[in-house]
Amino acid sequence: MEKVGRNDPCPCGSGQKFKKCCLGKEESFPSRAAAGGFADELKEMVDGRSFRSLKEAEAYIGWQMARKNRQGRAEFEGLSSEQMGKILYAPFDSPQLAIFPRELALEPEAPVMQLLDLLLDAIGDEGLKPTATGNLPRNLCRDIALSFHGEEGYREVTQYSGINIEPDFPELHVTRLVAEMAGLVRKYRGRFILGKTCRTLRATMGNRALYPVLFEAFVRRYEWGYQDRCPDFPFLQSSFLFSLLLLSRHGDQQRADSFYCERFLAAFPMLLEGIPANEYFTPQKLVGGCYSLRVLERFAEFFGLVEIERVGNRILPDLIRIRKRPLLDEVVKFRC
Repeated sequence: MEKVGRNDPCPCGSGQKFKKCCLGKEESFPSRAAAGGFADELKEMVDGRSFRSLKEAEAYIGWQMARKNRQGRAEFEGLSSEQMGKILYAPFDSPQLAIFPRELALEPEAPVMQLLDLLLDAIGDEGLKPTATGNLPRNLCRDIALSFHGEEGYREVTQYSGINIEPDFPELHVTRLVAEMAGLVRKYRGRFILGKTCRTLRATMGNRALYPVLFEAFVRRYEWGYQDRCPDFPFLQSSFLFSLLLLSRHGDQQRADSFYCERFLAAFPMLLEGIPANEYFTPQKLVGGCYSLRVLERFAEFFGLVEIERVGNRILPDLIRIRKRPLLDEVVKFRC
């Protein structure tokens, strides 16, 4: 594959030069091969035209590229390449496309907030002593799991192995990690304590203001691939705003998870490059399975943005149906 030069147009389609856009971020974006044909596009632009100087030719090509990058593309849900560049690399700094309110208009009902409430209550004003490994105490993890799952649900999730350490309760483990990343919880003199921001927001606006802080830490700082055993697809996380756009536009009607996986891959087919097929999974199945788990379940459902109906076995369902919840359109206000 030909290497992209520093002054070449960025492969992400933003319309900027590579050095000013995605240089250094290549690992988070699919490779260039499937987006090839750039030389053919240039040839088509200048075919039959004559220029008096190289500078005139460059100016003409630059104008044509800028025009092209401002045109909506069906595979991008009508977004232009320029807009998609901002969706991918400046999601919180593109108010012309999307706004993230710092205080929600409604009370956020979400699994992550239920766990956060239980965690913050347990820490309280006195703080909480961690285990020798820095985790939450075992008995607290069990108590929170019982409150979170209910008695029947608790028996189901512990039927094969109990909760002996914090990571045995993955949802709580992730909530605690992200709460620390967000500064809502911190360790001080050998104890978990509530951060100043947490105490202030909790005493004034409550979860309507805590949710956006936790949400931003989850998408910006937490590693989505942690513990999921999927291949390393960091682009699934960096494109979170496009996934939310898909859910916002199509989520009023209940749809199978495959609908969103297919739409996502239609926009970014380059993600399939370099993934070898095997006797069990095609590249599409492999990426689609990871997308469903990492984006739809462990992000969108966990944060209360969608509701999921699982058909068949709860752990390995035959079918997953998804519908957006009202919270989604309060967390992010799309303007595109």
